[in-house]
Amino acid sequence: MKNDKRKAFDNKPKIEYTATFKVKRSDELLNFLLEKLNTSRNNVKNLLSNHQVLVNGSVVTQYNFMLAKEDEIKLAKKPVTDNTRRQVNKKKRPPKIEILYEDEDFIAINKPNGLLSVESDKDNESAFNYVLMFMQEKSKTNRPFVIHRIDKETSGVLVFAKSPVIQSKLRLNWNDFVLTREYFAVVKGKMPKKEDTIVCNLLEDQNNMVFVSNKDGQKSITHYEVLKEKDGLSLLRVLIDTGRKNQIRVVLKYLGNPICGDDKYDERGPFKRLMLHASKLSFKHPFNNKEITIESKMPSTFMSYFQK
Repeated sequence: MKNDKRKAFDNKPKIEYTATFKVKRSDELLNFLLEKLNTSRNNVKNLLSNHQVLVNGSVVTQYNFMLAKEDEIKLAKKPVTDNTRRQVNKKKRPPKIEILYEDEDFIAINKPNGLLSVESDKDNESAFNYVLMFMQEKSKTNRPFVIHRIDKETSGVLVFAKSPVIQSKLRLNWNDFVLTREYFAVVKGKMPKKEDTIVCNLLEDQNNMVFVSNKDGQKSITHYEVLKEKDGLSLLRVLIDTGRKNQIRVVLKYLGNPICGDDKYDERGPFKRLMLHASKLSFKHPFNNKEITIESKMPSTFMSYFQK
């Protein structure tokens, strides 16, 4: 019986890719592929019409589709249909994505925990793809452009630009435009101080694990204040001046107060999720200096541990 189940699993379709490219500057898709593949325009157009070109996990057939820096292009060995993607992605689809903010230049969502910001080789379901589908309900030429990311396990504010020009401007100097990055976290134990600022270097190893380094690495600045304490847990408000990979998770673990439910740097324990939520993001518009503030309420489960 077990062998039959394994065979059934192995027989499910998988998307095989023949090439993967990372975009380094804005360009049209056709021009980008012509340069990378060194082939004819007809061959490239055939790849597009055959549904074999994916941009950030979504099939694209438009030859003049506008690419932005950091986009990921994949070429599939066989045509990728909607049915194929549904069978490959065996996970339950998340609830309808909540739109927190939208204007002519930006769109922001309340990303659920457990959903990637942008798809990976192991998981083709992402916030980017859901925002893309939402935007293309209005026009097939619409698309989001990645400005920043938050961890798959983290919930909260995630913002996309609506044009490659704005995206490029922001990504080049993101820290210069960001005014506030606020998070809420439930951690183990009592913090060493009621509020503090931690400045340290973070370094990533070959296994994609980040750790505090005394010499090498990127400088990180993390502020926290304790809001609640009860039964060996603490509720924190956290502000970061730098957006390093896994920054809050690593710094709090380093202090001896790992975030509850963090099975990457500690252990899952009885918690159903990583107890970290991106609650507020404020930044300046890159062309008119207008201040844009987007907020997401703390999940009710966070406070529930302090009300029993």
